[in-house]
Amino acid sequence: MTADIGTDVGSSDARAPFHAIRHEVGKIVVGQSGVLSGLLCALLAEGHVLLEGVPGVAKTLLVKSLAASLHLEATRVQFTPDLMPSDVLGQMIFDQGEFRYRPGPVFTNLLLADEINRTPPKTQAALLEAMEERQVSTDGVARPLPNPFMVVATQNPVDYEGTYPLPEAQLDRFLFKLMVDYPQPDEELEVLRRHHRGLDPHDPIGAGVLAVAGVESLTVARREVGNIGVEENVLAYIVALVRATRQAPSLSLGVSPRGAAALLKAAKAWAWLSGRSYVTPDEVKAMARPTLRHRIIVRPELEIDGVTADQVLDGLMAQVPTP
Repeated sequence: MTADIGTDVGSSDARAPFHAIRHEVGKIVVGQSGVLSGLLCALLAEGHVLLEGVPGVAKTLLVKSLAASLHLEATRVQFTPDLMPSDVLGQMIFDQGEFRYRPGPVFTNLLLADEINRTPPKTQAALLEAMEERQVSTDGVARPLPNPFMVVATQNPVDYEGTYPLPEAQLDRFLFKLMVDYPQPDEELEVLRRHHRGLDPHDPIGAGVLAVAGVESLTVARREVGNIGVEENVLAYIVALVRATRQAPSLSLGVSPRGAAALLKAAKAWAWLSGRSYVTPDEVKAMARPTLRHRIIVRPELEIDGVTADQVLDGLMAQVPTP
């Protein structure tokens, strides 16, 4: 995709590992720098990501490579129509005369929920508590998930047969919806060169991806993100943007207060990655499309005419005065 989110990263001691992550992921993934920026930003903001793109554009590989560069555990779950909530969350089993809990694949650092819209709403909803509360409740017992914990879900934008569209309540739990496009011609040529040289896309570590950051550096980075300054006029700008979505005649659903808070968190994370100690309106604008596109609904008659959520957001950002 073209850089949905920018790629400038600062050079302070805390930011250095995140600059190095780009280099490591680039050893196996060609292009997709905007998507990688979004994943890093979501990780810093403690959010989840929905990736939308056709099969074969390196969505899974990107997540596995990111986990390898951060020395985190990544687990992939293929969501299917017969997948049950217990297949994701875990269940009680009878073993050697007693019941004990067998954790599901959700107990990981990066959970890749592949084709999440292919599983029924009951199983989709099973992820809600995990995503929101970062814990799983089974048999009346709350079991905390590992820290860090991030869900990266994928869905195919062109194949709707046998799918269950994510409800608004679930979509609202994702910090970003990132669009994963086809690579540019020169990038696709480099992909073929690497495959010709024997690259195994299923083995990021074997391809030379090194762990250049870890939980400790992520914890420090998150603390610094929390200390990023935000002026009152920037807060007012975020409120003006989200309220404009609620009043836009082209939309049947606008952004909720949770969406406004998500935009603030995303802007703070992006300001930190960009080497600043405060948020400017530029960070808010850069984060608006990935943070808000899945929280609004374009009126059906306009959607039929080809109007997209991104186009509506661009129009609103052009109308709302920038401080």
